[in-house]
Amino acid sequence: MSSQSVIADTGPLITLIGAGQLTLLPRLYGAVVIPRQVLDEYNNGATRTDPDLETLIWMSIVDTVTLDPTLPAELGPGERAAISLAVAVSARLVLIDETRARNIARRKGLQVAGTLAVLLRAKSLGLITAVRPVIETMEAQGRRFGSQLLDDIVRQAGE
Repeated sequence: MSSQSVIADTGPLITLIGAGQLTLLPRLYGAVVIPRQVLDEYNNGATRTDPDLETLIWMSIVDTVTLDPTLPAELGPGERAAISLAVAVSARLVLIDETRARNIARRKGLQVAGTLAVLLRAKSLGLITAVRPVIETMEAQGRRFGSQLLDDIVRQAGE
C-alpha cells in the first residue's frame, strides 16, 4: 500500500452499489483499499444480490488497522478505520459520505471525496453521461441530500 492508495468507507460503497455504479471506482482510481471494519459493516447489511467485495480483483482488504486514538468514538467503526488507515499510509484520497467524518478526515490532512464527487469526476471523464439520473436513483433508495448541494452538483455537472 502506498500514498497513492484510495481508501473507502462503507457509505460510498453501499450508495454506489445501490445506484449500479460501483464499477466507477476501479475505472476512476484503479485499486481501492478498505479496512476489515468497512467490509464487516458492508456484509452486515448486504443482501444476496449485493456483490461480494472480497471477490473484486480491484479491491484490497486490510485486516489489521491500528485505530487513531484521537478520533471521536461517535464515528462509526468503518469511518474510524478508514480515516486511521488513510492517515497511516498517507492515502491520496479517502471516500467518505458522512459530514462529520469528512470534516475530521480533512482536519487530519486527508483529501476527501464523497459519492457525489465520484459521480462528478466520472461525468467529467465521460464514464457516465449524466449525474442527475444517478442521484435520483440514490434518492429513491432513501439517500438524502440537501437541496443546495444538489443544485451545486447539477450545476457543476453542466446539467
